[in-house]
Amino acid sequence: QVQLVESGGGLVQAGGSLRLSCAASGRTSSIYGMGWFRQAPGKEREFVATIKWIGGDTTYTDSVKGRFTISRDNAKNTWYLQMNSLKPEDTAVYYCAANRLGLRLRKDDYDYWGQGTQVTVSS
Repeated sequence: QVQLVESGGGLVQAGGSLRLSCAASGRTSSIYGMGWFRQAPGKEREFVATIKWIGGDTTYTDSVKGRFTISRDNAKNTWYLQMNSLKPEDTAVYYCAANRLGLRLRKDDYDYWGQGTQVTVSS
């Protein structure tokens, strides 16, 4: 069993920045990939970014490229999402997630999920 606890959400103005954190505990040796997803009201949970545990390769959805950065600190079993130049359309509940495979873009490929943290960007 793996537990994920995320933090760092909040309310910011357009153009501002936030950093989300996700801390994993339990059987963390099973984690090969980490990711971030987001879900706006009435919409499906969508992929944002993913990073490989070993090697650190990353993939992003097009809408956040150049603005968001995913990173990880393996020694701390923690990964992050640095969000810059935030836009109102980034407003959503953000979820961190972990999988046993590696770089994955589909939510169904993830095994463990955090509780979600609200990010609100005002215009």
